[in-house]
Amino acid sequence: MLERDLIQSVGFRNVVSDGEATGYRFRVRIPSYRGMSASLIDGISVAVDGAEPVPAHVPTWTLGGRTYTLEQLWASEGVRWPLEEAAVVTVPCPGGLAPGTHELAVEIRLRMSYIPLEHQPTVVRSAKRLTLSPETSGDGRFRYGVSLYSHMHDYGTVLDLDAALASIADVGATGVEILGEGHVPGYPEPSAEWIDAWFAGIERHGLEPTNYGSWIDTRLRPGRSMTVEEGAVLLGRDLRLAARLGFGFVRPKIGVVSSDLVPDPIWEGVVERCLETAQDLGIVICPEIHAPTPIRHRVVEDYVAFIERTGTEHFGLLIDTGIFQDRPIPLREGETRESRPAFLDGIATDPADLALVAEHVVFVQAKFHDIDEDLTDRNIPWEPVLRALADIGYSGYLSSAYEGDRSPWRSIEQVRRHHALLRRLESEL
Repeated sequence: MLERDLIQSVGFRNVVSDGEATGYRFRVRIPSYRGMSASLIDGISVAVDGAEPVPAHVPTWTLGGRTYTLEQLWASEGVRWPLEEAAVVTVPCPGGLAPGTHELAVEIRLRMSYIPLEHQPTVVRSAKRLTLSPETSGDGRFRYGVSLYSHMHDYGTVLDLDAALASIADVGATGVEILGEGHVPGYPEPSAEWIDAWFAGIERHGLEPTNYGSWIDTRLRPGRSMTVEEGAVLLGRDLRLAARLGFGFVRPKIGVVSSDLVPDPIWEGVVERCLETAQDLGIVICPEIHAPTPIRHRVVEDYVAFIERTGTEHFGLLIDTGIFQDRPIPLREGETRESRPAFLDGIATDPADLALVAEHVVFVQAKFHDIDEDLTDRNIPWEPVLRALADIGYSGYLSSAYEGDRSPWRSIEQVRRHHALLRRLESEL
């Protein structure tokens, strides 16, 4: 599935040969209502950050998996630019482009046979700010992933599973996090065909399943609370489905009984009954520490006490980085400070508090809301957060979870900015 804009966010990368960047590439969809023969292309000029444009005859074109110069396109037979396929444009540029955001402007020239010669070539201009992620070597301090929650509202409307996985792989991430009831068709019994497609996509894009989001809806029945037995059935069911899909972590979203997210008292019995299943399946159950619950809280103390009492290695803590938010999220239309939860202004947990639970942190959901064109997060202080994680020896996944404006396709560019920011900060630690 293609993004609506002519210039696509996914696919903007440096071209590297023998360890050296020799240029950059990006994807463009055809600026027409139909596909056409590639010999009708009269070139594309490209300008980055207001610099002198690269002449239209210089970039090469990749269509159908084969790369052509402009002259080769003119001489080609049977090569087409289909409506549903983005062309890959490669621009020579010794040293490539620096990681970060860039303003990319293009001028595409096409020969339209049904338009009078005096109005030819047809010229289509477009510009877009794109984020170039740093090249990754795989030997960094942290591992990087993305939660499909980042693409809520896009998923199933303008993004299908394969397009979402492709966008994750394109930023150099290796992990994918899902929500069971949000991303598994036919939940809790997906078809064998869908499971095959899931694993095929994971393999095709070089990804691994990381964390599976589950729910224990303790208010399932009106007028009464859920029993431990009922809760254990739900969690056990999701543990088994997560294992079928290759996940190593399961985050149970347990019903709460207070505004500071104290979980329903059945949580302990539910989890304890499922520990043997988790052990058999090789899964770690990890409830999230989520605003407005800070690290210094009895919820966290109770989780740690449970680990110490049972001695289990299959229960740990998932840190949602929203707890470190120290600046308010902008008000939405019709919203006032008084009409929305106070924690949206940020609870500003001190990242140094991670040291209190260092040995129990098994996964980090890297929640964020908005990153600007200068790669500055407007709400979360990432440098002290990453430094604190490094200080406690955490080397697991940072799984981007975008929770900002849900305009179509915006999440793709925001995730790209997030990964560029995190990797830059990691390199500076």
